[in-house]
Amino acid sequence: MAPHTEQLTRPTVRLRDLTRSFDGRTVLDGIDLNLPAGQFTALLGHSGSGKSTLLRAIAGLDHEVVGSGHLTAPERVSVVFQDSRLLPWRRVLDNVLLGTEGREAAERGRAALAEVGLAGRERAWPNELSGGEAQRAALARSLVREPELLLADEPFGALDALTRIKMHGLLRELWKRHRPTVLLVTHDVDEAIVLADRVLVLDQGRIGLDLTIDRPHPRSYRDPLLGEYRERLLAALGVTEDHQ
Repeated sequence: MAPHTEQLTRPTVRLRDLTRSFDGRTVLDGIDLNLPAGQFTALLGHSGSGKSTLLRAIAGLDHEVVGSGHLTAPERVSVVFQDSRLLPWRRVLDNVLLGTEGREAAERGRAALAEVGLAGRERAWPNELSGGEAQRAALARSLVREPELLLADEPFGALDALTRIKMHGLLRELWKRHRPTVLLVTHDVDEAIVLADRVLVLDQGRIGLDLTIDRPHPRSYRDPLLGEYRERLLAALGVTEDHQ
């Protein structure tokens, strides 16, 4: 068995009977899920379906939420949000290095900025960056920690269409180089199909569809062979041709 195949048989994230509730309303209802090491997975669902709740649970950011079940995740986890969350009073490199220290970390920070196309912007202030550049800096910050698991909560939702397409290519390229397990939360069906190798649809607190996207990369939005996947995902989301 090839090394990468062996890697994918080992789950990075393992959920068993995971539940989460808010104000007496069950948001996650007994979810069972494995995310194999090195897999790129996208999570779709309607607004309020619990996508971000699931991501925050895996990230360990929901300590005060009512819930139960078993959850296993690695120690090295990075999270990228829709807002880059750069501190305006720190320069770009200092933002990337938050939570790290030492010369080796600084070298990794500069290397990460170079990887995302921001070499030479280390001393820039966040307000000097475009929206796309700020998200590139957020990706660099996640890479510095050399994560086993990268959680991305609609990281491109606030970007214009052309910048979003460029960021798609960058994220896939970074995944190919570093091979973390990725869970991408998105509301965009096409984004999920183009980026991920597995797409989950969250419906009424459970995984309603678990779909493997068996097409080579890079993928194009215009690829007619992706149409069948799009139809299955839209149907799972309850979207008909009339809604489209």
